[in-house]
Amino acid sequence: MSPTLGPEVPLPSSVPFTRPVLSLARSSTSSLQSEVDNLTIGTSPAYSSSSLSIPFEDGDVDVVKVEGLRHSDIKLEARRYKSAPFLARLLEILHTIRAPQWSSPEITSDRIEIQKVSGSMTNAVFFVSCPSVPGTRILLLRIYGPSSGSLISRPKELQTLHVLSSQYRIGPRVYGTFENGRIEEFFDATTLTAADMREPKISSWIGARMAELHGVDINAVTQGSKVDAHEENEWSAVEQNVQSWLGYAREVLALASAPEQVCRDLDLDRFEHEWKQYLRWLHEKEECEGKSKRIFAHNDTQYGNLLRLKTLKEGLPEHRQIIVVDFEYASPNPAAFDIANHFHEWTANYHSDMPHILNPALYPSHGQRRNFYRSYLTHVALAADDASEMSDVLLETQMQDLESLVRAWSPASHAMWALWGVVQAREIVEGKDGEPEFDYLGYSRCRMDGFREEIRALGL
Repeated sequence: MSPTLGPEVPLPSSVPFTRPVLSLARSSTSSLQSEVDNLTIGTSPAYSSSSLSIPFEDGDVDVVKVEGLRHSDIKLEARRYKSAPFLARLLEILHTIRAPQWSSPEITSDRIEIQKVSGSMTNAVFFVSCPSVPGTRILLLRIYGPSSGSLISRPKELQTLHVLSSQYRIGPRVYGTFENGRIEEFFDATTLTAADMREPKISSWIGARMAELHGVDINAVTQGSKVDAHEENEWSAVEQNVQSWLGYAREVLALASAPEQVCRDLDLDRFEHEWKQYLRWLHEKEECEGKSKRIFAHNDTQYGNLLRLKTLKEGLPEHRQIIVVDFEYASPNPAAFDIANHFHEWTANYHSDMPHILNPALYPSHGQRRNFYRSYLTHVALAADDASEMSDVLLETQMQDLESLVRAWSPASHAMWALWGVVQAREIVEGKDGEPEFDYLGYSRCRMDGFREEIRALGL
């Protein structure tokens, strides 16, 4: 889940989206200025507010670097993005990291145009351009805000982005970092909508891109920590997340201001028992019938995190039109979990009057799932040079096996995001968010209901 709040509006976007997000539609370079100037941001903690203010204070944040990326020792103050000193420091950063097409002496700080996309407790995001100097590339500037780090790890996210973009051409390229942020690639693309994901052709493209992501070397994107073959096949980040986030969720619901009815509905003691029972069943199933391969998973393939390029380079396969962004929650997981999580996103409408409620009636049908599986498995075989041996009978068998595993791992997606919602609700429960923009606790109850309904369907 990545709640996308407010009306869907045209906006340039190559932003790796943060939960919750505003779904952004990419505009062309020529229309960048006018569309941002006329923008009305929807209500979203990640891309707020309608007044385009930056709500977080410019405090100290941890410096995040990664080997292989150029770094500048300069710090930027997000609140002063309109000032001449800010632009001068920004240009110095761009020179230090050698941002593509920004070395021309014609580019001076007074000619830089900067447009704010969002401001939140997590990041402030801007588009940087110099339209008066032809050929200058538009960049994305991300300035970090204070963050507890209880849900995501910035160093891990940066390492992931760098490796995936530089070695596998997946996701946005990171051009370099500075003391409290980074400079990223801007794509000329449109963000998918909930309806787009349901288009058979687009769904097959998403399946192909997911297969490519699942084919990356886990060791390459886990900061060099080696995982042997046995450990790799046992790894499940969703289990780690549930174990970790359960403690944070208990802290939130233990607050005196936590709604009693929510506490009763979620019943985390009951959930912990159900979760352990489900995991025993799941592990026994995989021992008997075979494990879903542990791969590097995105874990959040909702429509706001999927872009479609406006133009595709000649010679590239058509599924490469899809660009995957937002790797904050990416980690090693079973392939079936990542697919199950994606299917749950079909049931979400983050632009509705009740964006926190999933609609199970929108879950992909048997035929829609088979369309996705066919593309996914075909591209897995292509990556392994086994496509020539993929008979119709073998493909059918693999689709049935994958369907069984996806069904088995499906409750885990509900469980993980149910706890995520509680953790995200902390400031609301504490009364620090006077006008909540998303019903995190309502979302948690919806996902918890989904978890319990699905484990009952499995006979638990």
